[in-house]
Amino acid sequence: MKRLVLLLVAFTLAQTANAQLHEIGAYVGYSNFIGDVGSTQYINPNHLAYGAIYKWNRSARHSFRASITRTLLEGKDIKSDDPSRQFRGLEFTNTITELSLGIEFTFWDFNLHNIDPQSTPYIYTGISYFSYDTLFLDDGNIIPYGDDAAFAIPMVLGYKATISEKMIIAFEIGARYTFTDDLDGSNPVNDKEDFDNLKFGNINSNDWYMFTGITLTYTFGKKPCYCY
Repeated sequence: MKRLVLLLVAFTLAQTANAQLHEIGAYVGYSNFIGDVGSTQYINPNHLAYGAIYKWNRSARHSFRASITRTLLEGKDIKSDDPSRQFRGLEFTNTITELSLGIEFTFWDFNLHNIDPQSTPYIYTGISYFSYDTLFLDDGNIIPYGDDAAFAIPMVLGYKATISEKMIIAFEIGARYTFTDDLDGSNPVNDKEDFDNLKFGNINSNDWYMFTGITLTYTFGKKPCYCY
């Protein structure tokens, strides 16, 4: 009896999975950093960002979404509009690898049953977890001393459209509010070292980073029945 119940549960889960429409594809774009070093412009893409994305479409209005993205964040005071930053002349780079999970909501129905072209604006949010290099200021240079990881809140606005029966393209701009303030070395934290005298900038404001790019996804799986 127990084995039969397990078989029935497995069969039900398999049917549920097959009744959905999945998407898998690639992301490519650019990133930029907003913090205590470099430009203060919020949308200022300057380094390549790339990764993979997966979506599980649960209805014509929302999808569960997962992605992994890698990029190099850079900040250069010389490129800032702030004269005090230009005079200071600091710069840094930091390698970011981000895993993001969340929900994507469309502004109106994006019904992949329909053979006519489909398009809609959308928003995405959830939770991101990213690894990064830990940095500190040493004799006028920002240098790495280790690595760490932190959480961030993604806030994404995009527009997507079908380009064929199986392919969807999207353009999006997304901000990440991080739960750390040491991506640029301005607020280093280390249990083994005393970095208090090396802190600079606004240590009460966490760092941000942005992604601006496109996704290209391939749809597969049985067309879902969007029942309300």
